[in-house]
Amino acid sequence: MRIARFIGGLLTGLIALVLAVALFVYWFDFASTMAAAAGIGALGYVFLWMAFGLNLLLWTVVGLIRLAEGGARAALRRRPEDRRRSVTGGRERQRLLVGAGAAGGAAPMAEGGTGSAETGAVDTVTPGGALVAEAPEDITLAVIIPAHNEEPVIDAAISSALGLFDRWDVYVVSDSSRDATADIAARTGVNVLELLTNRGKAGAIEAVIEEFSLTENYDGVLILDADTELDAGYVEGAKRQLQDPGVAAVAGFVVSEWKPGERGLVGRIISAYRDRLYFMLQYFMRFGQTWKRANVAFIVPGFASVYRSRALREITVNPPGLVIEDFNMTFEVHHKRLGRISMRPDTKAYSQDPFTFGDYRKQVGRWTLGFWQTVRRHKVWPSLFWAALALYIVEVVLVSVLFLVTVAIALFVLLGTFGGEVLAGVPFLSDGFTAVTAFLPLTALAIGLLVPDYVLTCVMTMVRRRPSYLFYGLFFFPIRIVDSYLALRMIPKAWTAESDGRWSSPTRVSQRDPR
Repeated sequence: MRIARFIGGLLTGLIALVLAVALFVYWFDFASTMAAAAGIGALGYVFLWMAFGLNLLLWTVVGLIRLAEGGARAALRRRPEDRRRSVTGGRERQRLLVGAGAAGGAAPMAEGGTGSAETGAVDTVTPGGALVAEAPEDITLAVIIPAHNEEPVIDAAISSALGLFDRWDVYVVSDSSRDATADIAARTGVNVLELLTNRGKAGAIEAVIEEFSLTENYDGVLILDADTELDAGYVEGAKRQLQDPGVAAVAGFVVSEWKPGERGLVGRIISAYRDRLYFMLQYFMRFGQTWKRANVAFIVPGFASVYRSRALREITVNPPGLVIEDFNMTFEVHHKRLGRISMRPDTKAYSQDPFTFGDYRKQVGRWTLGFWQTVRRHKVWPSLFWAALALYIVEVVLVSVLFLVTVAIALFVLLGTFGGEVLAGVPFLSDGFTAVTAFLPLTALAIGLLVPDYVLTCVMTMVRRRPSYLFYGLFFFPIRIVDSYLALRMIPKAWTAESDGRWSSPTRVSQRDPR
């Protein structure tokens, strides 16, 4: 059976690769011919590559440079055994459990750090006050799980955390839940804070940090969504990145759960689309943006990410008027120069995507509104971060406008092609159809809109070796229309509407083995 799956996956990847290359060659040849015929020259090629994303291409190149630099450094690095001896000073370190925890446990402190029995471990410093790297085993982390009506999934999220942390290091904050979220959490023996008034996710995070003095008792704080499960290597990867004292936050690497048997057709399409989106954004964009020589990532995803305590103490977690917190917290790191953001694929966590199109639209609407509200709050300041962000904003707005206009033109041409009698009696529309089709026939519109998108789906099919993606990818187009509409719709809303950050949980399904 294992051999059959391997052969099947190999064949799927090969077929998807051949299909992707064939479609790309066909699309590029067709688009180049159209651009030459229209006489738009080099500018036409810029618009062609925008179909795949100029930011994606730029940061992919930067990511390759980062990989090359990392490979060169690894080749020159000393043996791992020697490196460990130099970091630990050649002596064994062990953790001591000190201080009473809220659930009868204790807060850990690494021997040799600068923490006390009351404050726990903090960053190690030299006599001159400079921060130095600590061994991963000496870095202490608290886990915050903010939850609002998360009864179906909270137990799985806590179990995931307990597989990697002691129970006294896990803190669940139930934000005025009307179900059994708090009771389920309490039965696991972790610390539980139940809020009687709905404060929203940011308010809940702020409340639990203050209640348990987490930034004083730990080196870092992991914020974990209630519908998310950590990979077995998450903590090791996060601590390895936090060894660099210049790192203020570690961005989690999100992976969409893939449990098609528990989803309807719409849910499977959404999950496949999200898997493609996350893969492209993280490997081809955010990996380059988090290179230490760039440090321009504008989002530390709130689903499973770590903030160093000394940075978190300086961050305004819950400012008024924002619908979500993660964009704002990331902008705070950059604006206040608290350190750099790190991201590597070894900090994976598995997130549950929406099951219905309505929940998807609401979630993307909140995320997009939160981004524009954060831009409004922080405004522009001179920095490389804002230069990269401006490039991203220009592309998002321009591509969304062009995409929606092209879709509208395609619908107009489609109506004229298959319902010509409807336009025949209207001189203006009839003349308009003739003019548009002379420049953009229906075939050109279909190829320009659908083929580049499907090429990306073929690439993702090859990577994941899931042949079903070739089918689900046929339905991604309507989702892209919604994404583009929301990207533009939320711009004026961000400047005209205030948000209180309160949340309503989407449909959840009990989450087990998301891989």
